[in-house]
Amino acid sequence: MMKNPKRYTITAALPYTNGPVHIGHLAGVYVPADIYARYLRAKEKDVLYVCGSDEHGVPITLRAKKEGITPQQVVDKYHEIIKKSFQEFGISFDNYSRTSAEIHHKTATEFFKKLYEEGKFIEETNAQLYDADAKQFLADRFVVGTCPKCGNEESYGDQCEKCGTSHNATDLINPKSAITGNVPSLKETKHWYLPLDQYESWLREWIVVEHEKDWKTNVRGQVKSWLDDGLRPRAVTRDLDWGIPVPVKGADGKVLYVWFDAPIGYISATKEWAAQKNKDWEPYWKDKETKLVHFIGKDNIVFHCIIFPAMLKAEGTYILPENVPANEFLNLENNKISTSRNWAVWLHEYLEEFPNQQDVLRYTLTANAPETKDNNFTWKDFQAKNNNELVAIFGNFINRVVVLTNKYYDGIIPAPNEFTDVDLDVLEQIKKYPNRIGNSIEKYRFREALGELMNLARLGNKYLADEEPWKTIKVDEERTKTIMYIALQIARALSVLAEPFIPFTVKKLKAILNVETSEIENLKWNTILSKEELIPPNHKIGQATLLFSKIDDAEIQKQLDKLEATKIANEQAKKEIEPQKEIIDFEDFTKLDMRVGTILEAEKIAKTKKLLKLKVDVGIDVRTIVSGIAESFSIEEVIDQKVTVLTNLAPRKIRGVESNGMILMTETTKGKLSFIEPEKKNIKNGEEIS
Repeated sequence: MMKNPKRYTITAALPYTNGPVHIGHLAGVYVPADIYARYLRAKEKDVLYVCGSDEHGVPITLRAKKEGITPQQVVDKYHEIIKKSFQEFGISFDNYSRTSAEIHHKTATEFFKKLYEEGKFIEETNAQLYDADAKQFLADRFVVGTCPKCGNEESYGDQCEKCGTSHNATDLINPKSAITGNVPSLKETKHWYLPLDQYESWLREWIVVEHEKDWKTNVRGQVKSWLDDGLRPRAVTRDLDWGIPVPVKGADGKVLYVWFDAPIGYISATKEWAAQKNKDWEPYWKDKETKLVHFIGKDNIVFHCIIFPAMLKAEGTYILPENVPANEFLNLENNKISTSRNWAVWLHEYLEEFPNQQDVLRYTLTANAPETKDNNFTWKDFQAKNNNELVAIFGNFINRVVVLTNKYYDGIIPAPNEFTDVDLDVLEQIKKYPNRIGNSIEKYRFREALGELMNLARLGNKYLADEEPWKTIKVDEERTKTIMYIALQIARALSVLAEPFIPFTVKKLKAILNVETSEIENLKWNTILSKEELIPPNHKIGQATLLFSKIDDAEIQKQLDKLEATKIANEQAKKEIEPQKEIIDFEDFTKLDMRVGTILEAEKIAKTKKLLKLKVDVGIDVRTIVSGIAESFSIEEVIDQKVTVLTNLAPRKIRGVESNGMILMTETTKGKLSFIEPEKKNIKNGEEIS
């Protein structure tokens, strides 16, 4: 574990540009990485935090085909959506690049060429799946079949999303083309492979042994499982027309495999940033005093802990990651987030629907971060986190301090008098929080760090509640000055220590405290540890404004309704339409006598769940019909209901009751029956349907 690094290079997994960013991405990668970067900057460290859009690979071409546009148009569209969302959400990248950029193509090409020229690849010609109708090889997402490990029948050709296993398309059982649905054939093609098996013993020593103490158990466990299964050579090229062309003679129609070129995007983003800032990029990737940290989700562990390190080791001049604190998955309302089923909270939509409430989502996702196991986001919990914690604890403390300071002293911080033991203890407690919060952040325990921050706000609330300045002001003005002075020291500490977590709130808080002026010393994270006075007497603060506002039930219900609509749409899309029955002659159809009727009476048939005995007026008579609708309708609901009745169906005894006809029904996606009734309510009973 590196102590006192000279600089930090922080990377966040490149979001894939075939769709927007959702809360699962934020909780797993971007919010924790941002907290880490902001914290280190607050400690005045040399920090580079980079990311960018991952714009190559099969899903991009599939999306382009589906939308009838070019792959470049697809990535341009989503790159802008993602980049803008990150900016508005306060993700503080030093550079957000993209893999379609010229500097990335150049960097990835040079990386490949060096390994190629040094003989680090294996060149092989072998049989790959080929779709003759589409006239192309079926790499990765172009093929779907049964996972050889878990039996998932919808596994992709590169990875099974159910069990997480990475494999080759030829490993699939019963593969089918995702383009045409055809069963593919095998056709020979040439590719270049990185011989991962040659790095197996080194990877085991480096991760499983050397990082036993400081890497997450879920990360080490997954890596060990891969190593125990034995590594095999991994293709670094693909037969595609979208991506970075393989820079080798005889490689026409081939591009660099997206998982070879994507992590190099961290390096090209660094080069781009360095060029903009007129700095040297190499120390951030090649100096052994640099600490490199990759923030990713658990589905990317194999690429960042096995494939990319093997690439860097093969190249020979780059540093390796000091840590890869991968998170587990975040679920939404107890169901797995799914982009294809639109079961997600999309960041760009949240920003529109909850304006100026970025910190509420940042706070909730941090508090529910899936650090050691999958966790869950619910809108009710989001509301509770805001109303019961941000408003009631953090916001309440700041509001009371500012309101009382303005009420008693016209906003001018009073000079303290003699400190009691309680006062001294509180002042000492303040000094402990930078290390408490910081130690948790440095161990990648962001939930724990956030909890410590809120404990400081709780300390402030408790101090005010115990000392009761609203009472002492009436009997001991000097004591009240001391109480308010100490409460303001806590508020000032919060304005620094909360910044990594809720930066938009901190900006408002600093404005209220009026601390970003030339007269006030710029307080840093570490100075809280030793500085006796965080905000001085005679400094004038501003008026109170609410840092957070309550979120009402109606706003939450709107989001729940939105998800319910998504669920219904998914069920409808999933519902299989029954195939057409056998062709009948027109004469057969004319034999059916269907008429409009009205249900007059209804009663349940004893010892049955589904059956109702109905009296139905069908115009020509009133008849008894037994119908299995009791689980979908109450008796009260069916009385006076207009229905369509097949009247000339042969009578049939059901549970001892003779039924004379059939009521026509259909079934909703939720399995509930629905009446087939005339559009106009004034249609008479007995009218024929033809």
